[in-house]
Amino acid sequence: MDTREDFNRTVQLLSALALYGHTLGADPAFVDAIGPSLAVSLPEPPPGIFLPGYDPTDGPQYPGGQP
Repeated sequence: MDTREDFNRTVQLLSALALYGHTLGADPAFVDAIGPSLAVSLPEPPPGIFLPGYDPTDGPQYPGGQP
């Protein structure tokens, strides 16, 4: 499995978990246990995901954020 495929698969799993968490009868304990594990396992984005020169730390200050 290459880096891009691993990244995409993990994002898909996170998306499916988020959708499951909003369905009737979802197990919130399962979502709370699996969500952080999936998020931590998300690899660095492969080259080409973001535009050249993109800086994720550059942007507006949001309320409640770090100054």
